[in-house]
Amino acid sequence: MLIALATDFGSTGPYMGQMRAVLATAAPGGTVIDLFSDLPAFEPKLAAYVLAAHLGPLPPDSVVIGVVDPGVGGERRAVALRVDGRWLVGPDNGLFAPLVRRSLATEAWTLACPPQASASFHGRDIFAPAAGALARGDRSGLVAAIDPASLDRPDWPDDLPHIVYIDSYGNAMTGLRASEYAGTGVIKVGERPIKRARTFGDVAAGSAFFYTNANGLLEIAVSRGRADQRLGLQLGSPVLLQAAIPDNDPAP
Repeated sequence: MLIALATDFGSTGPYMGQMRAVLATAAPGGTVIDLFSDLPAFEPKLAAYVLAAHLGPLPPDSVVIGVVDPGVGGERRAVALRVDGRWLVGPDNGLFAPLVRRSLATEAWTLACPPQASASFHGRDIFAPAAGALARGDRSGLVAAIDPASLDRPDWPDDLPHIVYIDSYGNAMTGLRASEYAGTGVIKVGERPIKRARTFGDVAAGSAFFYTNANGLLEIAVSRGRADQRLGLQLGSPVLLQAAIPDNDPAP
């Protein structure tokens, strides 16, 4: 059984290691991978669109622990979802909203909070034990069925026209699915038009462009450079779309 960790914990410090230690006991023999340890910190809305785009390679019956949880210990629910054959566990703060909206089949439950659970580390003390049990086929930790639609955020758009993730190369993912914007020829960042290209090798070194990334999102890049620094991009930066490429637009 594959268990995937998707968090904003970072790769340093004790947090990912403690999660893995719990899973080693809760799901012995399971394969644990780090899908993300650098989701946008404290930003479940941005992280939600990133996570929704990156589950495709995970096999059926995988268990995903999603934790971007600035309200840990507060009133938000701890939940488990069955989404198109995969399990997800994490906080009910919108992190799973795009997945619920886009899925073909969804079920959802609340999770119990063990009395010994830390108020500040639900990833280790609630979500990891629940994920381990589900990986073993044990559903006893599912407390009450809930309406999956209650996990959606109706005021969030289907696709988010903002920067939602910046990778180690400085490439900037948007929350826009390329399949929904096939006719878009230009993205504007501030007043700067960025034209579409197929891939890095199709533009000159130092040129800014946007493209369909390997996980189906529109992404802004600079060939052999950093788009975040060159274009002043940061998490949450807005982008504007244009359907056609104006004849008088300068080359990026």
